[in-house]
Amino acid sequence: MVTVLIADDDTQTREQVSELLSKNGYHVLQAKDGRDAMDAVDKNISALSLIILDMIMPVCDGLCALRYIRKLSASVPAIMLTTNGCAEEAPGLELGIHDFIEKPINPAILSARIHSILDRHTERISSKVEQLGEFRIDEKRREVWLKDKILLLTLKEYELLVYFKNNKNVAVSREKILNAVWGYDYFGGLRTVDTHVKKLRAKLAGYRDLIQTVRGYGYRFETDD
Repeated sequence: MVTVLIADDDTQTREQVSELLSKNGYHVLQAKDGRDAMDAVDKNISALSLIILDMIMPVCDGLCALRYIRKLSASVPAIMLTTNGCAEEAPGLELGIHDFIEKPINPAILSARIHSILDRHTERISSKVEQLGEFRIDEKRREVWLKDKILLLTLKEYELLVYFKNNKNVAVSREKILNAVWGYDYFGGLRTVDTHVKKLRAKLAGYRDLIQTVRGYGYRFETDD
């Protein structure tokens, strides 16, 4: 059973989203504010497949709640509901938000985004453990190890590395990377890719050159494995 948490202080929005999710066969949990959302996650973290958070909520807003949630799980997908377009994009991306959806909610758009995110998430967690030289990537546990040390990657840094791994020794454009990792409906720009590649390279330290820049095009993950 797919379990989804919807957190929004607006009762009408909560009921609208809950009804949509229930019609699609999902089990729905509701939270009326950020604190309520954190309590729900505490009790149900192992069962949650997706979290939908309103950006503006009393007690604790969406970003505040998500910071807490990410301490418990770096892997559960998250959607942020917003009325401010991409104004919250930068801090949200750092916390591993998979998508932003503006209010008032279009049920068809929300449904399509949810299906897309859950499909991608299910495909990733069913993958095998793979060894790449000194690296071990465990997609079920969503962990990356370098020798005997685990790398502390953000959600998007992890997904970016997995995408490079799945396309090793192939030049991929920034557009392809953006669509694969952030989704076709993502409204951010190509600079998002460059920013995350820079941060990922920094964490790879002595192995940063595995991610090679293809000038004027994109990147290539170069490995002999």
